[in-house]
Amino acid sequence: MDASVSKPRVKRLFLKTTVFIPSYVNVKCDRPHLGLGGSASFSKGINKLIESLLLNLESHDIVSPREQALLRGMITRDRRFKVDEDIVAEGSRPTHSTLIVEGFAARYKYMADGTRQITSLHVAGDFVDLHAFLLKTMDHGIVAMSPCHVAFMEHSDLKRITETEPHLTRLLWLDTVIDGAIHREWIVAMGRRSKKEHIAHLFCEIYVRLRVVQQTTGFSFHFPLTQLELADVLGISIVHLNKTLQILRKEGLLTWVSQTLTILDWPQLIKLAQFDPTYLSLSVESR
Repeated sequence: MDASVSKPRVKRLFLKTTVFIPSYVNVKCDRPHLGLGGSASFSKGINKLIESLLLNLESHDIVSPREQALLRGMITRDRRFKVDEDIVAEGSRPTHSTLIVEGFAARYKYMADGTRQITSLHVAGDFVDLHAFLLKTMDHGIVAMSPCHVAFMEHSDLKRITETEPHLTRLLWLDTVIDGAIHREWIVAMGRRSKKEHIAHLFCEIYVRLRVVQQTTGFSFHFPLTQLELADVLGISIVHLNKTLQILRKEGLLTWVSQTLTILDWPQLIKLAQFDPTYLSLSVESR
């Protein structure tokens, strides 16, 4: 495999006319600055909320101006969550799906003894519970790992999209398919990779996903998890995690200081991790 991961070719399409909002969407704003004062500020606020989602989707296929407008029109409200606050509670029956605008969130399950297993991490541009549109009842929770800004799309609007917009439906379906692919990679990592390889693979994945939504600076990115939380992600003890991180630092592969993770040797890190980003489907092609 090539020792570098080429940056996805993202073709951006911007609307130069007034954003069309479907008549069936009743737009509500929890935050006044998102546009209760007029259409110009409204459009600007919605554009900010949807930007990461468009970057995410456009790393897989072209999103037409009409589809972009439909997605903008489906944002009904937004909200901010504090660290450790549940964004979606286990056992709940949400009537909307939640999009991460800023921050890190995690999917988790609690065991009977109170221990927690984190089963996935979510970053800007990710839907954390698009599957709840069909599953109805959440069998797990979603928690904010950092201060999170999220936006909501009502399930009734998603239902109409599935009935009238086949291409956009396929793109949203792809989002859940990629979630499944990420879960498969995590299972392989837990079962077959050494802890050193496992950590390296996770950092490679998070870096690539953040780069798609323009959340990296060079080979550095914001990584707000504590070591205890990262141990939850990896399913190992914090002592084992700390020792493994020290080895990666001594080998000159990365640094992690003040919530900033910097990859110092990308070719060696992906070689160690055996990282192949194919499972993230980062090619712009017809879907």
